[in-house]
Formats: sequence, C-alpha cells, structure tokens
Amino acid sequence: MAKPKLIELRPVGHVTTDAIGPAGKRIFYIQAWKDDRTITLSCEKTQIQSLAVGVEQFLADVNTKYADLPDTSAEYDEDQMHVHPPLEPMFRIGQLGLGYDPDADLVALELRELLEGEGSKADDQTVVRLWCTRSQIRALANWGLEIA
Repeated sequence: MAKPKLIELRPVGHVTTDAIGPAGKRIFYIQAWKDDRTITLSCEKTQIQSLAVGVEQFLADVNTKYADLPDTSAEYDEDQMHVHPPLEPMFRIGQLGLGYDPDADLVALELRELLEGEGSKADDQTVVRLWCTRSQIRALANWGLEIA
C-alpha cells in the first residue's frame, strides 16, 4: 500500500498567503520557499480565515505549555507578504493542521491535498509540511486576516 507523498521544507525561508484577482473571483494561495525551492498551493478564503484564528489559539496553547518561550512578533512587511511567480499551484488544499517541535522551536503547518473524485484514495494524497518560526506563522496569520 502506497503512503502519501510528503514534501517538507525545514525550516522555510519565508511563508505567506495572498489573494489574486478581483473581489468575488480571487484565488487564494499559501506559498513558502527555502533556498531555490518554491511551493505554491491554492486554497479557499475560509481556510485562510480559519488558519489565522487557529494559529493564534495554537500559539497561545504553545506559550502556556512552554512558558519560558520568548514572545513572538506578529509584524510583517506587506511588500514581502505577496506571493511570487510561479503561481502554478502544486495542488488545492483540502486539510490544514498545525504541530510544534519544542526542541527546534518550530511550528509545522501541514497542508493536505484535496482529494476529488470517486477513485481518489488517501494513499495518493500529497502532504506538504512547512516548518516555520512562531513569528513567521503569526505574521502569515495576521496577513491572512488582512487579505481575507
């Protein structure tokens, strides 16, 4: 039995979300890069909104569990938060998840491919795991609220 294909960027150099197109017809993206590798995925506006809310709750939980962690910044440079070509998404996101590695102090943003059609099986699913600093994921969440 085949396992889902896993692609990891650990750690990412940058991670962002953005929307392109006119209101009502915008396409939403999550994009990350490390060195010369860029991963672009498409998603729904509601996924960006849910992720933004979920990130704040997740980081609050992490800070409660690991009380000695330094504070994170939610600040970002708007010019750096826009997606960059290529905008050919690897896939459309079906599920999003968050995890935390306390030893590396990195947050995992796990993005699972949306499976469509009757013949689709979880074994064929691609999973992208983006390892971000807490400040990077918080900036993505705040920017996501701005654009969504």
